[in-house]
Amino acid sequence: MEHEEQVRRWRLMLGGSQNDGTSFSLNKTDLQLDKTLEALYDSTRQGGLGPSSPNVSRWLGDIRSYFPASVVQVMQQDALKRLNLTQMLFEKEMLENIEPDVHMVATLMTLSKVIPEKTKDTARQVVRKVVDELMRKLAQPTQQAITGSLNRSARNRRPRHNEVNWPLTIQKNLQHYQPDYKTIIPETLIGYGRKRSALKEVVLCLDQSGSMGTSVVYSGIFGAVMASIPALKTQMVVFDTAVADLTEELQDPVELLFGVQLGGGTDIHAALKYCAQIITKPADTVLVLITDLFEGGDEKNMRKRFTELAAAGVQVIVLLALNDEGAPSYDHENAQFLANLGIPVFACSPDKFPEMMACALSKQDVAQWAAKEDIVLKK
Repeated sequence: MEHEEQVRRWRLMLGGSQNDGTSFSLNKTDLQLDKTLEALYDSTRQGGLGPSSPNVSRWLGDIRSYFPASVVQVMQQDALKRLNLTQMLFEKEMLENIEPDVHMVATLMTLSKVIPEKTKDTARQVVRKVVDELMRKLAQPTQQAITGSLNRSARNRRPRHNEVNWPLTIQKNLQHYQPDYKTIIPETLIGYGRKRSALKEVVLCLDQSGSMGTSVVYSGIFGAVMASIPALKTQMVVFDTAVADLTEELQDPVELLFGVQLGGGTDIHAALKYCAQIITKPADTVLVLITDLFEGGDEKNMRKRFTELAAAGVQVIVLLALNDEGAPSYDHENAQFLANLGIPVFACSPDKFPEMMACALSKQDVAQWAAKEDIVLKK
């Protein structure tokens, strides 16, 4: 039975041509599975699943029947690349059969201005499904990490009576326990000051070039989560050759993502110039710039802006990517220049982003944090 299963797998892999060498007969279910693979991967039938084919919607349903979600997502991406099926995103029936993931959302964002009107509502439903899933996964750890960091930064040693954090005060003063009185004499009181409306400012500045698609999706999610934290003033800026402020869209990440124009050139200098204008408390601001550092504008003045922001006390962090795919191609000379300024440059996965922001907001050394997490700083 084990040998038979191995031969079956080889038959499915080789595609059943006369030279596959297995002579293995597939059952009815496996024949259907084989057809779905053949439509995509058999070079002799390349284009058989073309964008005008009425079978595309059925094929999307078939792969969901035969393969787990993780494999479905890979096959969808392969279909887009191998068979040029971007047109499949223009039909409502096809969108309804797609297994949504961040890559598909990035594709929809890229095509958002050319998707037919009749399909836009369905496209938004696809994006909403992914956004809701990511919000459920990422919102709580992000809020906990950042809120905890802000609370610690608000802690004071001269609290009023109603501001004393008694559990922490007792823990801190255990060495002052008085056996005769069976009590602790607190030498140091620890408490939390009255919360201000905004303890810190965060500016997320996103490169809209096509290679940053999935990073923009995750940035939109994290931006929406941080905007919900009262002690943070969160602003969202996106750019290509122009700069757009999407801060008002942070309440609805779906609309925010559809407001992004993926593709086009890159003017980092113009984006940094705008960010400098909206920062009101430089010493209490974290600026996260998400870009591959390939400057299509004024590189000399871009570097000057980085220098000015760092000198003003803004904590600048450059993320080459915010996704699970690792660092893309990037400008090594600009990365080296930033490293010399003490600005960390690295790729960050979504699960590490909450910790990174907590570290930055509490003014810890982000470079040391990255080293502890085995994240390689780029230069």
